[in-house]
Amino acid sequence: MNPELPPVAPEVAAAAVEGLTSRLRKKLDAAIETYVTAPVTVEGADRRVRCGEDAEVVLSPGPSGAVTDAEQAVCSCLLAPRCLHRAAVLGACPMADVDTMADAETAAGPEIAAGVSAVAETRAMAQAVGASVEVGRPAKDTPGADAVHAVAAMPEPGTAEASPQTGPTEAQLAAARALWTAAAAVLAAGVPAAGAVTQAEVLRASHTARLAGLHRAEAAALRVVRGLRGARSRHDGHRLADLVANLRELLLTTGLLAAADPAPALVGTARRSYRPEGALRVHGVCREPVISATGYGGVVTHLLSDDGRWFTVADVRPGGPARARGAATATVALGAGSLDHAQLSRGGLLISGATLSSDGRLGAGKGVRATPVAGRSWTSGPSAALFARPLAEAVADRLGNAPVSDPERAEQTAGELIGCDLVIVGVVDNHLLAQELIPGGADTDGLLIRLLPSNSHPDLAHTANLRRLASRPGLRLRVVGRLDPDRAATLRPLAVGPLTDENTATLRLPAEWLGHADLGYDRLEGIHLPPADALPDLAGLPRIPSDPVAEAPLWRLRRLVEVAVSGGRRAAAQPARDGDRAGAVAALRRSGFRAAADLAHALAAEADRRGRDVFGRTEEADPDGYACAWLAAAVYLAGTERALVQATWRPSDTA
Repeated sequence: MNPELPPVAPEVAAAAVEGLTSRLRKKLDAAIETYVTAPVTVEGADRRVRCGEDAEVVLSPGPSGAVTDAEQAVCSCLLAPRCLHRAAVLGACPMADVDTMADAETAAGPEIAAGVSAVAETRAMAQAVGASVEVGRPAKDTPGADAVHAVAAMPEPGTAEASPQTGPTEAQLAAARALWTAAAAVLAAGVPAAGAVTQAEVLRASHTARLAGLHRAEAAALRVVRGLRGARSRHDGHRLADLVANLRELLLTTGLLAAADPAPALVGTARRSYRPEGALRVHGVCREPVISATGYGGVVTHLLSDDGRWFTVADVRPGGPARARGAATATVALGAGSLDHAQLSRGGLLISGATLSSDGRLGAGKGVRATPVAGRSWTSGPSAALFARPLAEAVADRLGNAPVSDPERAEQTAGELIGCDLVIVGVVDNHLLAQELIPGGADTDGLLIRLLPSNSHPDLAHTANLRRLASRPGLRLRVVGRLDPDRAATLRPLAVGPLTDENTATLRLPAEWLGHADLGYDRLEGIHLPPADALPDLAGLPRIPSDPVAEAPLWRLRRLVEVAVSGGRRAAAQPARDGDRAGAVAALRRSGFRAAADLAHALAAEADRRGRDVFGRTEEADPDGYACAWLAAAVYLAGTERALVQATWRPSDTA
């Protein structure tokens, strides 16, 4: 992706690829690589890319800062708009985030936002794509079918049985089948072969899912495309584990939907819709910088109401790291208030006519009025309740949802901020260790946890601040952060503050910071820390807790699942072809992970399966059976690893 280019709506990029001839599609990937590094000329809001001597592509983003209409991308060559230049430049653009794009349109004005949305929906590709095969729950004789059926039958923890639903509509069934087919093609091809044409098929199917109201499937599909682009371009922020999780989510959701599963969670929600909330009084807790892989940047300020509910005010727009830095003191677009985000994170608002999205984001509509009020410290009001519960209890509530039954809810719950009092222990194996101070001054030792930067981008202060804290073993502090659901006992701090028990071994923050430092923006210096000789001597570094996720033999199954995505079907079939010389299946069985061994064997065997016709010729491999086998292994792996992570957050006497 070229960060100088504006984000582009998925349906616009997909339509540009669809308009190419088969000859031009073969040249598309090479052309995109050329324009990713091409110079961009900025003329006001327009972006110009020179494509040879007699062709130029002009991008004119709309009010949201993204290209949302086909007419906003124009090429001067004779083949336009069905030309390689236009499709390649759009392919080099970052993929626009639908929710962020809608929020930016709303900030530009309700009338403009409504007009842009209407034009985008009218010009959309409305035709549903029928699947050539019936995709649904795998047959009982399909490898891994039992695991997929078990996941489909799992109840949501802590909820009562839902009332019977009517199930998805015919349009939703067709959209789910089309998206399953596109996702199965990506899985069979692997990252090296999943080029722009394959990605366009996913984007086209995702937009059909959006028109059919399948919000969860659409969001997963867009994350898969972003992951493929990051992997193919070797982007620094790309993680193969994220691509695997997103592809697992896409296949699981579309497979169950295509089987007419009536669970409402499979449909998802449109996050850009806001509902009336009435009057609210909220208090700032901290700011969090945002730098997305789609070219957006900004800030999110986290707020607490008097009754303990979490809310956020976001200012995220195209711009990347520079936008994230500048938004630290940007004016809050909420009502007629004059507060900036730095003041709001340490102050409060009295809001009338508030509107709220499903994920707790406060809207900035015409009827919203906000009056600044005095903020509250972390030691009083609803903020104090954050630090009144032991970590084990707070984490249990956030990790209670299975990551495969309702990923949207599980992600939202796990992403809720958590508060605790810690003492810095030291650095072991590049991990900053801290020990929990039990609320109420209990004599028992608290959990020993790892602290990692919330965002390691060099333009942000997270990493530098953690290094500064690591230089003071014995330092006591109050932390607000977000747990990492994929790592053993790991917390990612967003803000820190001093303890108020008159202990000298704590932070010494400036008065204007009003009791806490936002680790993404405020830089801790030596003057903010107590002298090293004022800190108590620790009895020695405690034994670093084990990491069962990394140490369990499940890494063998994880490697096979990841190789299937990074290398495609041929790579996944290698263990079956060499007779499992590495002994992965046997090792899993010896260590007691018999289900993992069976799933690994089934996946490799299905990847290597080739049928023959009546003349003995090799037939094309069945993508659906292979996708079901991979999905069963991926679902089992996700559930087992989540259970291992949960165990690391329990006290040692009950683990």
